Amino acid sequence: MRLSVIGCGYLGAVHAAAMAHIGHDVIGVDVDDSKIEVLSRGDAPLFEPRLKEMLQAGIASGNLRFTTDISNARGAAVHFVGVGTPQRADGYAADLTYVDAAFDALVPHLSPGDVVAGKSTVPVGTATRLAPTVSSTGATLVWNPEFLREGWAVQDTIDPDRLVVGVPTDLSGERAADVLREVYHPAVALGTPFLVTDYATAELVKVAANAFLATKISFINAMAEIAEVTGADVTQLADAIGHDVRIGRRFLGAGIGFGGGCLPKDIRAFAARAEELGRGESVAFLREVDAINLRRRDRAVDLVIAALGGSVFKKNVTVLGAAFKPHSDDVRDSPALDVAVRLRGLGAWVTVTDPQAIANAERLHPQLDFVADRDEALRGADVVVVVTEWDEYRRDLAPEHAASLVSSPVIVDGRNCLDASAWRAAGWTYHGMGRP
Repeated sequence: MRLSVIGCGYLGAVHAAAMAHIGHDVIGVDVDDSKIEVLSRGDAPLFEPRLKEMLQAGIASGNLRFTTDISNARGAAVHFVGVGTPQRADGYAADLTYVDAAFDALVPHLSPGDVVAGKSTVPVGTATRLAPTVSSTGATLVWNPEFLREGWAVQDTIDPDRLVVGVPTDLSGERAADVLREVYHPAVALGTPFLVTDYATAELVKVAANAFLATKISFINAMAEIAEVTGADVTQLADAIGHDVRIGRRFLGAGIGFGGGCLPKDIRAFAARAEELGRGESVAFLREVDAINLRRRDRAVDLVIAALGGSVFKKNVTVLGAAFKPHSDDVRDSPALDVAVRLRGLGAWVTVTDPQAIANAERLHPQLDFVADRDEALRGADVVVVVTEWDEYRRDLAPEHAASLVSSPVIVDGRNCLDASAWRAAGWTYHGMGRP
């Protein structure tokens, strides 16, 4: 099937490459000339495992190409729209400027029978607002939210855990759903649940999933706050309650909290939209979820200060991690970078290292010192702060080896990802989040 993907950022680039991989003829469209140039030569403009290889294979096969000319999308059976919806500068609501611009640009090139599949995370009601313009061309609008995990986005596109398609209630909706089943045929054939809903439900599925995940993370971080004043160990607490099948252990890792380009802005936009709908009280708890999350960054800084005897001024602090999570170079709203910047503001000499995110982090915070080599970054440190749980730090870094490099064997584990007993046995003073 011939497909177009409008918007070739994180979501669009992955989606275009994955659709070409499963055999579709795909053209990706973006207004950014430099991004299209990078993609067209088979390079990935961001770090995502398997993405570069898949881009190169798609281009080599002829199944995948990129352009800045949206008229080249004409003739595609399905047009996926996956542009960004950042937080507005004047509040918490989502900024739909890019979504509206993408639809305005695409509509003149639609033909009767085309399917337009929105993938952007949008406030509920967006699809209903856009549908009349799309249907005036004889095309049909559906909403097909993405559920990608950064670091696993390629896998999540090719082999998703569910597919959701919000459609209009008439016969055009049934036909459009069948078209999307064909697009995702390999996954559907393997038994992936294919859920057909109305527009509002499809839009809510995405934001509700993110809200639930954020709530679970902030819940265990709230328990960490209690553990810190009672002497309890939040990791043992999480293990114990995680055995309850109704709760589960996943995403009950206490630490410095979540970040990135999705969860923080999505829960804020959800709360803002609920206020607009007159139901702000229904998701008022999301404000506290957000507040708990931000407090954990404060707590990490406090732990570093305490570990250094009350002041970080002119102390050498090595921060392991810059990306908001491992297997990614995304530094948007990164708790790791936030902690590093705060320590720098308190007068510490901060050295940051990361396997993939240094270039992005340096553009954002040039006041920090960045070192690519992990061991070089550790050399002479008065305290080490683990803030992104890369394997290079949590699994591959031997505490005995690290002790031979630093000035003082003091470590703050901002992700509770290290074996505290092993580090203490190697002579380190270990500080965890919500741990004795």
